[in-house]
Amino acid sequence: MRITNKIIQNNSLTNINRNKALEDKLNTMMSTEKKITRPSDDPVIAIRALRLHTNLTKANQYYERNVEDARAWLKITHDAVYNTVEVISDMYEQCVAGAKDNLKADDRAKILEDLKALRDEIYATGNSDYAGRYVFSGYRTDTTLTFKENTTKNYKITQQLTPEALQDFTYVDTKDLNTVNSVNATTLTTTEQDVETSQVHRLRLAYANCADGALPTISYYDAAGVQQTITVDAADVISAYSTSPNPYLSAEASVNGVVFVPETGELILSDSVYNTLMGLKDVGSTQTINEGEIRVTYEKSQWSTNELRPEHYYACVSTDDGIVYNEDFLTNLPTDTDGQIIEYDMGMNQSLRVNTVANDVYTPDVGRDVDDMIAITEQVIEMDGIKSKLEGMIEAETDPAKKAKLEERLKAVNKAVSLMKDKMQKMFEGNITGMQGYLDVANLALTQVGSRGVRLDLIENRLSSQVTTFETLTSENENEDAEIIAVQLASAQFAYEAALMATGKISQTTLLNYL
Repeated sequence: MRITNKIIQNNSLTNINRNKALEDKLNTMMSTEKKITRPSDDPVIAIRALRLHTNLTKANQYYERNVEDARAWLKITHDAVYNTVEVISDMYEQCVAGAKDNLKADDRAKILEDLKALRDEIYATGNSDYAGRYVFSGYRTDTTLTFKENTTKNYKITQQLTPEALQDFTYVDTKDLNTVNSVNATTLTTTEQDVETSQVHRLRLAYANCADGALPTISYYDAAGVQQTITVDAADVISAYSTSPNPYLSAEASVNGVVFVPETGELILSDSVYNTLMGLKDVGSTQTINEGEIRVTYEKSQWSTNELRPEHYYACVSTDDGIVYNEDFLTNLPTDTDGQIIEYDMGMNQSLRVNTVANDVYTPDVGRDVDDMIAITEQVIEMDGIKSKLEGMIEAETDPAKKAKLEERLKAVNKAVSLMKDKMQKMFEGNITGMQGYLDVANLALTQVGSRGVRLDLIENRLSSQVTTFETLTSENENEDAEIIAVQLASAQFAYEAALMATGKISQTTLLNYL
């Protein structure tokens, strides 16, 4: 093949251009410190870079956002549960104080004041929120745990209980002594023998003031597995303020053996109904029904500030708008809160639970126990006031006949005060154990929140290491060492200049030089 000068020139220009292109490439790498500027430069590096960037973005998302969001949620929850522990601890101290047998009137007044304040505070802390999301209401993060103001909204509630919810309740029958005043003190006929106590069977609902809507029903499964229902008769809805008939002494004479006291939310049971319900036991071999369960269905429409919203605790229907809540509770255990767990993704196939549901901390029984203690304390204070009033009337009375009648009333009142004080002392003693149980539940919830915080710290450390690792791998995959590029660039420049010199010398010589 004959090589002409033109061929030599063209080849030289092509090679010089290649050298120049290499120099340009190395110069770009020197400026950017990147191995490639487009995927075609090195497809392997490009594909690896895409994967590493994706992993780094995810890790940063978990590390910079999810971790901080979860930490803030847990901090809000921890503070609220801690405050709840403090409130229940104060309730425990009040129970200890109220169980003493040497209390004076001022002591009882102080206990009453403290109990009312604690009653309002116990559930108020449950309305803690993070960025507008309420932390104790499960998936219903837009709904407060309690009603924040007096509200009218009708709910049909199905409360699921066990025989353990049945209680023996001491009732002090004071007849009409609480109506004693300066006008009727000498005409009333209640004597010391008329004042007595009775052991009453009761089933306490989660809410008081249920004097509206349909009559309550009690349903249970008999020994044959057939569901039985007891409906409160209209005549057996008796006010707590009624003395004739007395709601606490009428169960045996009621139509179905159940009396409903709407103001206090109590179902007073006859011996027969009580024994039937106490005998219920779940048969472990049957999985379709819980034979030991007692269901009470009732309605309530008037809600006071800080009362717990029933949709967080019970299967219920808002009859105003037809919304059904927790229907699955009727087929599953209502204590199963797995469906209300909120988890944050914390990495590849890893998540962390951040929420604590209301049932884990705030049980309706806490408030109801405090209601009972407030009620008996108020009754003792009221009867003590009547006692003081009678003593003053006796001291001022000059008519022997009237004075004798007043003294007779005073004996009856003294007996009532003694019985009520004894009831108060025993109730407070019993609630020492109850408050300790609630305190254990709250402390367990606090421990669980703390454990999640510790796990979050471990996850944060792991994510921090992952972010550092991905950043290092990304740098190693994409970045080029400046010193190496400088050496390569200098070599390319030298080769380019040498190519120019060689081409220049060759171009000066042609065939004409030899003719």
